[in-house]
Amino acid sequence: MKRKIIKIDENLCNGCGECIPDCPEGALKLIDGKARLISDLFCDGLGACMGHCPVGAISIEEREAEPYNETRVLLEQIIPKGESTIREHLNHLHSHGETGFLSEALETLKKQNITIPEYKSKPVDSCPGCKTQTISPSTAQSSETAASSSELRQWPVQLHLINPGASYFNDCDLLISADCVPYAYGNFHSDLLKGHKVITLCPKLDHSNDRYIDKLAELFRNNSIKSVTVAVMEVPCCMGTEIITKQALELAKKTIPYRKIVVGIDGTLH
Repeated sequence: MKRKIIKIDENLCNGCGECIPDCPEGALKLIDGKARLISDLFCDGLGACMGHCPVGAISIEEREAEPYNETRVLLEQIIPKGESTIREHLNHLHSHGETGFLSEALETLKKQNITIPEYKSKPVDSCPGCKTQTISPSTAQSSETAASSSELRQWPVQLHLINPGASYFNDCDLLISADCVPYAYGNFHSDLLKGHKVITLCPKLDHSNDRYIDKLAELFRNNSIKSVTVAVMEVPCCMGTEIITKQALELAKKTIPYRKIVVGIDGTLH
């Protein structure tokens, strides 16, 4: 399958090993003085190791890779290392909003008759690119003309990276946008993004639809969302964005004011 997974630039890697402790899944090892990914099965692709590389040698790419195996990671890498490692692994999944993997981990621990440690008390954002941030107008990009000013008021925005428990989602108007919409619609910031928190995704290329549904459902359950706007392109594959959203609302058993906006590839609203 094609999925997100870490990539190590061996030319940049200096072998310091600072990334190793932040990969309790055991996907990284120091070999011949370089950090190396030893198993696709053990890499969840969330990039917790990235923020601890002093030379920026670690990035995330999308390529063909074996699916990440949460149960195998727990049994072979996490549980043998003891309670502290189990706690950090659960906290890692929780902080990234990986509800599917987290549920699988908890169920595996129960089957192994292992006491589940407290893990929600100190959520972290290990990767700088995933760090939850609220962006105020004073720190947003300034411009002489309001029309060209950024209306983005939170980070991150990609559904794979967002934390559904982030406080800025509570009591917000939510815009769920297909990735291509901001490129096609010239007034995206002023007409669609303004006054909204935003989540972006591509239902055709992300290959994470089931996890996306679970993550959105958790966001809807745990926050008071005032309205949901779904913005999609006119192409058929883009309609999966709406399907994911509606399935998440159904799973969360929430009824929220809802509207859909369709953008043509010529930039017009349909």
